[in-house]
Amino acid sequence: MDSPKKPTRKKPPEAAEPGVLETAAKAIGSTLGAVAVTTGIVHPPTKAKARVPKLVKKEKHRVPRKLKKEMRKQAAKKAS
Repeated sequence: MDSPKKPTRKKPPEAAEPGVLETAAKAIGSTLGAVAVTTGIVHPPTKAKARVPKLVKKEKHRVPRKLKKEMRKQAAKKAS
């Protein structure tokens, strides 16, 4: 039996130097892309995430002493 022929790979044609139009199109495209990024159209700036401090303050269950005294004075004035 004859072995089947393996398909030969086609070599891509060697890249020729780009023409004037191709060079101009690339320059215009890169400039427009840079302007779009700068203005924030393409990649809008993201907000910085709020950092959670390592020692998170807890809700106080008690009223501070000075505030408690002030509340007592106001309650006494209303009762009078």
